[in-house]
Amino acid sequence: MNIVIIVAAVLISGVVCIPIGMIIRKKTAESKIQGAETEAKKIVENAKKDAENIKKEEIIKAKEEIMNARNELDQEIKERRGNIQLQEKRIIQKEENLERRSESLEKREKEVEKRDEEIEEKKTELQEKIEEQLQELERISGLSKEEATKQILNELNKQITNEKAMLIRDLNEKFKEEADKNAKEIIGYAIQKCAADHTSETTVSIVNLPNDDMKGRIIGREGRNIKTIETLTGIDLIIDDTPEAVVISGFDPLRREVAKLTLEKLIDDGRIHPTKIEEMVEKAKEEIAAVIKSEGERAVLETGVMGLNPDLIKLIGKLKYRTSYGQNVLNHSIEVSNLARIMAEELGLDAKLARRAGLLHDIGKALDHDMEGTHVEIGVEVLRKYKENEKVINAVEAHHGDVEPQTIEAALVQAADAISASRPGARRETLEAYIKRLEQLEEIANSFEGVDKSFAIQAGREVRIMVKPEKISDSQMTVLGRDIAKKIEAEMDYPGQIKVNMIRETRTVEYAK
Repeated sequence: MNIVIIVAAVLISGVVCIPIGMIIRKKTAESKIQGAETEAKKIVENAKKDAENIKKEEIIKAKEEIMNARNELDQEIKERRGNIQLQEKRIIQKEENLERRSESLEKREKEVEKRDEEIEEKKTELQEKIEEQLQELERISGLSKEEATKQILNELNKQITNEKAMLIRDLNEKFKEEADKNAKEIIGYAIQKCAADHTSETTVSIVNLPNDDMKGRIIGREGRNIKTIETLTGIDLIIDDTPEAVVISGFDPLRREVAKLTLEKLIDDGRIHPTKIEEMVEKAKEEIAAVIKSEGERAVLETGVMGLNPDLIKLIGKLKYRTSYGQNVLNHSIEVSNLARIMAEELGLDAKLARRAGLLHDIGKALDHDMEGTHVEIGVEVLRKYKENEKVINAVEAHHGDVEPQTIEAALVQAADAISASRPGARRETLEAYIKRLEQLEEIANSFEGVDKSFAIQAGREVRIMVKPEKISDSQMTVLGRDIAKKIEAEMDYPGQIKVNMIRETRTVEYAK
């Protein structure tokens, strides 16, 4: 029982104490909240006071900066006003100076106008006086104005001609002194290194026969053998009264050589009939082709030219059967190659280019019987086809003066070609062509006014011209010689060079009584 009471008392006290504790805690919390609010209000008031103080300080600083800026701006405005005032003063001074100058210029213009008027008046007076003097001079001299002008111009022309001739003479002598010695040494050395003999070839070949009976066998029944030979080779066989010989006539030396070999083979074999002739012609062509290849390789090896196309080597070999004025073109090409190389070495130039161009310069002559055009045009076309060096092509194109040489090596090839062709014994000419060239040379010289007589000598390599002394002076003779040389170069074809030798003779005769 007691226990129940005790428990009940505890429970009742617990129920009573819990609300009381809660009330006490609530009052404590409220007092703390009130204290915190009070503290917060104090902090807010202090912050507002600090903010007001800061705001006042910033306003004061801003006002000070504005005042400083105003002071600086006022100072700058004062300075600029001072500068503007100075510039205004200067502009005013310049305007005053300009006004003064304009006034002085106006005065000068008026003075100049007056002077111009005076000058015009004086010009008019002078013109009148000049007209009077000219009339008086015409009356005294008996010449009109135009005649006197013409006479003066003629006198001036004579003086200029004399001065020009003297200048040409001085320059020629100067260049000759400097160039002759070196040129003679180089050319002489080159010729000495490459001296060679050329055999003269003609348009006919002779085949020796063992006996005259062979002529009948070559002709054959009703001439079928000789017709077959002529048809297959493209040449003419001349069988006449010449003992034990047959003449082969043809313009193409290659075909003539094929016919010659064919006849020699037929004579050795003894069997001569159309079928055998065809067989021998084919064999002869094969042998000629082998010879052409061999000669081309020999020329390349002898000149030291490397890297040529095989077709070009064959064309070079064909030059063995080509002649020009009796000069074998293959030997001539080899000689030109060596001459050009030697001169290039002496001058310190490209010797490889010079010898290559020298060997190929007449390559067109291997095809000029088969193609239209000059051998220069054909050669250039062939070399471009095989993509040869442009410098070599220019040397080939320029070796007869068709175009201007673009390199010194091209000029050397031109000189070497002339040297090889013009040296004694290199070429031959027919009598008719030789006489025609001499006559043409004298005709060109006689066509000039003031020439008395002319004589072509030294096999046409020199023309001596006698001038009329009363018409041609010593100085005019120099100019006349150059004009004649230029006309010869323009109108004539000739190997080497032609010397124009001018002669003026003045004789005075007196008698002692």
